[in-house]
Amino acid sequence: MENNMNAKLSLPATLFHNTLQAITSELGLEEQHDESGGPWMSLVSQLPMVEGEIGNVRLFSGGPLFRLVTCSLAVAPMQLDSHMLFAFTPGDSAVPHFTLDSVAAGEHFAFHLDLIPRLDLGCHLGYMDEVFTPLTDACEQGAAIDGLSMAHLSPRQNAVMSPWMLARRANESAFGAIEATVAAYRDHWFNLLRNGVSAQALAGVSAAQLRARNLANKKIIFDPDVDPVWGRITPLIGAEAVAAQRALLIGEDEV
Repeated sequence: MENNMNAKLSLPATLFHNTLQAITSELGLEEQHDESGGPWMSLVSQLPMVEGEIGNVRLFSGGPLFRLVTCSLAVAPMQLDSHMLFAFTPGDSAVPHFTLDSVAAGEHFAFHLDLIPRLDLGCHLGYMDEVFTPLTDACEQGAAIDGLSMAHLSPRQNAVMSPWMLARRANESAFGAIEATVAAYRDHWFNLLRNGVSAQALAGVSAAQLRARNLANKKIIFDPDVDPVWGRITPLIGAEAVAAQRALLIGEDEV
């Protein structure tokens, strides 16, 4: 039945669904629903030419994570099919966050894949080599897939992610070939969750320092002045929905 369902999904939705299912199953996450038993938040069109629900935000918790947040938008008149996933480790963890964006816009595809560092890689060589260097082969092989081209990100966006980030536009065949790269990043992240980060790689960094950097980093990543996607989707889903989603992603409510 699962294969039959996936056959009906678009390429971006299939990649997103398979990744979400792998993470929730591996980590034993449970979905948090709204009062009616639906997704945490439904996204309703604010555009006059598009009516009704056009997507949702889903929230999962449990296992070793602080939370996992997804946002899906499917707007046929705009030829938009977009799926975002952010899996956040706890504030005092040195294990990176995992993120995947999986998008189709018209005949074009794009994706964004990364493990988001919890320390400044420029001054923590042991952490970089233990946590990120093992991704190098997967990163280089993924980047070499025929049919990919660089996505446009500002220097500020690049600076708050990792050098192993893959943000690419893709033709259909290239997009269909990236799932192995996504799985390699995901499985390396699973290993980090299981094994943790060594004391040697942390070089005396405290839990309080990890928490402070984590919150500061997320506030920048999800800042509308840094990431223009918030300005693009505000007319589509409304300022209130954008604010609620950003608050969920930043996670200042973490205890």
